[in-house]
Amino acid sequence: MASDGKIDKREISLIKTLFEESSYFKDFNFQEELNQLITKINTRGKEFISYYFELLNETELTEDEELILIDYALRTINADDRVEYAEIKFFKNIRHRLKVSDDKILAQHPDIEMYLEEDIVTDNILGKITKQYFDVADLPKFKFVDTDAASSDS
Repeated sequence: MASDGKIDKREISLIKTLFEESSYFKDFNFQEELNQLITKINTRGKEFISYYFELLNETELTEDEELILIDYALRTINADDRVEYAEIKFFKNIRHRLKVSDDKILAQHPDIEMYLEEDIVTDNILGKITKQYFDVADLPKFKFVDTDAASSDS
């Protein structure tokens, strides 16, 4: 959502819908959680995103959970009808931290083959991809969101 330096109302609306439909988030207050994340991005910027990537490295997800994460990321990237270079780099950072095969991803998302193209991934290459994302990412200070307003504008 913020990986391209913008928070679009359509992205908020989509994420709110995903939140409400998912059993993973049944005990969360969406607006509160979202604004806490925005605070962390605003105060810690790229350090917070690095922390997010590290959490992803350390978290044991099932293959189905990884595919859900990929689906959510892709849907969010496409929610504003614009795909920015920074979003693709962000996606690649997520993807390279997951164990699910490209074949399984492409079975669900055959149109994203270019998102999966990459050199041989080693820790050094992953560090390079992460640095490339941070080099192109422009993280302004975001305003808190009103998720009800975002839903009514869709």
